[in-house]
Amino acid sequence: MIKTVIFDIDGTMYDYETGNRIAMAALQNYCEEQFAIDGETFRRVFGEANRLMAERIGSVSAAIHNRLIRFQYILEQLRQPPFPHARTMYHIYWDTLIGAMRRSEGLVEWLQELHRQGIRIGVGSNMTSYIQYRKLEHLGVAPFVDWMVTSEEVGCEKPEPRFFRLCLEKSGVEPQECLFVGDSLKNDVEGALGVGMRALLYVPEGAENTLPGTRGRRYEVIHSYRECLTEDFLSRFLLAEE
Repeated sequence: MIKTVIFDIDGTMYDYETGNRIAMAALQNYCEEQFAIDGETFRRVFGEANRLMAERIGSVSAAIHNRLIRFQYILEQLRQPPFPHARTMYHIYWDTLIGAMRRSEGLVEWLQELHRQGIRIGVGSNMTSYIQYRKLEHLGVAPFVDWMVTSEEVGCEKPEPRFFRLCLEKSGVEPQECLFVGDSLKNDVEGALGVGMRALLYVPEGAENTLPGTRGRRYEVIHSYRECLTEDFLSRFLLAEE
């Protein structure tokens, strides 16, 4: 049987794209008002800040997600002082995004069912730890979490095997007894399968056209966590190696 279920956060527990869009609009509005720039200029300097971060930090470190550094780069391009703007921009972005988050349908109900069955619950997420802790608390799912792993802690991003091996270490069970739940085929599903875990791809209703073909598929797909609310749901994830 599955003894541990591990959840991604962004795009899995809530709609990241919507939250990010709302937060970016608030950030752009601040920059336009404070620095007398237009939307085109904001998008240009934001894109350049992303490029600089990738060039200087690389793409395999959680620091690539650090909005404070990103906003510092924006201010440098605009020839504006980092104080007080960088930290203000940081809080505008994250406070707006977190305030806009809404739990994915059926998530808490499934967490409650897993808890009732005595199944341990982990979190395995890219991003910096502090922000991910805030998200879990805002979503109201923190009380169900037994342990968590972030890419900041591991020093690498999903789908690196090292990330998933730490998840296995914290779970304390065999790989085939772990189910990893995420919205990214590459980062979550393929990463988990690569170390022998079971995998569940979450594709919200309305996004079905993004699904890959089913031929040879080694994972399950759901569109709502309400699909998981049966006592025998996890029985489809067989113990035997294929």
